[in-house]
Amino acid sequence: MRVLTVNPGSSSLKVSLLDHGDTVLAEDAAPGHEIADIVAGMPPPGAIGVRFVHGGTDYTEPTRIDAKVTERLHDLADLAPLHQPASLHALSEITAALPGVPAVACFDTAFHATLPDAAATYALPAEWRERFGLRRYGFHGLSFSYAVRRTAELLGAVPTRMVVCHLGSGASLCAVADGRSVDTTMGFTPLEGLVMASRAGSIDPGIPLWLIKHGLSPKDVNTALEQDSGLRGLTGTGDMRRIRELAEQRDVDALAALDVYHHRLRACAAAMTASLGGLDALVFTGGVGEHDPSVRMRLAEDLAHLGVSIDPDQNGTAQGDTDLTSSGTRVRTLVVAAREDLEIAAGVRRALSGPR
Repeated sequence: MRVLTVNPGSSSLKVSLLDHGDTVLAEDAAPGHEIADIVAGMPPPGAIGVRFVHGGTDYTEPTRIDAKVTERLHDLADLAPLHQPASLHALSEITAALPGVPAVACFDTAFHATLPDAAATYALPAEWRERFGLRRYGFHGLSFSYAVRRTAELLGAVPTRMVVCHLGSGASLCAVADGRSVDTTMGFTPLEGLVMASRAGSIDPGIPLWLIKHGLSPKDVNTALEQDSGLRGLTGTGDMRRIRELAEQRDVDALAALDVYHHRLRACAAAMTASLGGLDALVFTGGVGEHDPSVRMRLAEDLAHLGVSIDPDQNGTAQGDTDLTSSGTRVRTLVVAAREDLEIAAGVRRALSGPR
């Protein structure tokens, strides 16, 4: 069965057509393209898989989409305002372009359904937690799930204690014990955790309350935290490549931004390691994780006390899946190219092969 995977990001759209052996028959990642135009030149798929960032507690497995599922996905949109509306728009377009083709929703939150209560629970009033479903959901699950599966293939087994770093415009870390998510840095929404391209990451929760009390509207505060904070708030740009260029020119704001970024990254990576009780493998994926050797080297140096050491030559020339581990080092460090399309396709086949 050919599967068409549709992966809307906050600023991108990736469409891939995979055959039954997961060979890419056609793909398009150009921003701004209408999906109907993209698929018009492709062979017809037997099924469609659409990435959704948020499935709430309702959806912890890939789910065939019908009117009831679509309605519930709309209800969850305000929990992931940069991504969920884009996925809903893509779903509407693709089902209009390919009527009658079964569509499956694949969720970033699903991989984190195994979080233990201690990691998932916020210390908030019980009435709030029960009424509003306030808990840590975690995100980037499709990326984490593929990275775990691919790391097992590269190393011959799933590492017992593994920290996966999905570093891109959005960024989060996941502590993986024997292949299962046991802790992660994002929470109820994708705002928590690391400093990102335009998101603030974790801040004192009193700050938004104070700003609203002093005259800013909740909408303005939310927009600023989602779109005008993070690296963009520190330097004026969320593009790590541009920040790197500015830092090489000794731009003060860029240098300070990198320090802030790495301070949080180091602290969160150590926290994930603490949740695991040690570290056997460190894995980088996502746009920054795959393509910025300086980010990888600096984090490896920051985690040297945990047994991390990477080969500078391997790190500097890494292309695609690469083992960066220095000779004689116990903790394995790898780069794994993000392939959410493969994880989506696997989820589609799993959802459609079961009872309907």
